[in-house]
Amino acid sequence: MTEVSSDFVGSATPNEYILSLSPEQIEHDQKIGVRAIRLFLQSKTSYDVLPVSYRLIVLDTSLLVKKSLNILLQNNIVSAPLWNNQSSRFAGLLTSSDFINVIQYYFQFPEKFELVDQLTLDGLREVEKAIGVTPIETVSIHPFKSLYEACVKMLESKARRIPLIDEDEKTHREIVVSVLTQYRILKFVALNCKETKMLLKPVKDLQGLGTIKDISTCTMNTPVIEVIHLLAHKSVSSVPIVDAQGKLINVYEAVDILALVKGGMYTDLDLSVGDALLRRPEEFEGVHTCTMNDRLSTIMDTIRKSRLHRLFVVDEEGKLVSVITLSDILNYILFGED
Repeated sequence: MTEVSSDFVGSATPNEYILSLSPEQIEHDQKIGVRAIRLFLQSKTSYDVLPVSYRLIVLDTSLLVKKSLNILLQNNIVSAPLWNNQSSRFAGLLTSSDFINVIQYYFQFPEKFELVDQLTLDGLREVEKAIGVTPIETVSIHPFKSLYEACVKMLESKARRIPLIDEDEKTHREIVVSVLTQYRILKFVALNCKETKMLLKPVKDLQGLGTIKDISTCTMNTPVIEVIHLLAHKSVSSVPIVDAQGKLINVYEAVDILALVKGGMYTDLDLSVGDALLRRPEEFEGVHTCTMNDRLSTIMDTIRKSRLHRLFVVDEEGKLVSVITLSDILNYILFGED
């Protein structure tokens, strides 16, 4: 990754300018930058992040799971708020994790597979109980609450997105306004907060970002069902694909499961990861990497320019070292450098 500072002037290159700074100056600027971003998040509401025009799809809990999957794929989305028509209230957020739970359920109870076409979104609660997984995400926030509070709620609940729920003043019925993602929040920061350029400490020196993690991996020959088990048991949204030398070559994501089960619904799960990738949609954003020497300012610039949900940290040989999630970045901005 190469950092380019639009504020830099003079004959020296941005890298030469950074190298001219003392460690004390970088430490000082880093703390100022983080505090400025934190104040920025506290000064903006969740509603401020929403674009002028956007599309929102809300699914009724009486809808069949199979139909809900087709709706997500047809509209090129990976999650949708749920609505209970009987209580007229928000009922949680449907994500790719819920489909993985269904796969796990029928893997454990194959005798019930014949009922899969009759499963409704309401039935996901029973699926969760049967396999002992975390219940469907129900955390939400009012659109006029601060972005900072929205970030705290997401980190506390380990949710990667949070629905914005308002209330009708006359009827007091809940209104689903939109869904806010970690990526959208960080991109909003990257676009509107110039202090991100002050975050010049390398990743290796940042608590939570430069931490070497025990990462579950797979190869191109790993059966998809094994990757599904990893996604479920590790509560992660992706599994990196490495070669025999441990070099990162691709990633298999939870959202890839949606395209895979589109046709026969939970069939073909014994095929290899390599074969499954052939069914991946063309709009896949790609794999984003960085090194332990990259700076958070560079990462924020990448978020500003590209859609990404995680960064895989590799060494000089391309071997996988760690992973930086958007949750890690938010956690550092909110609670780091105190």
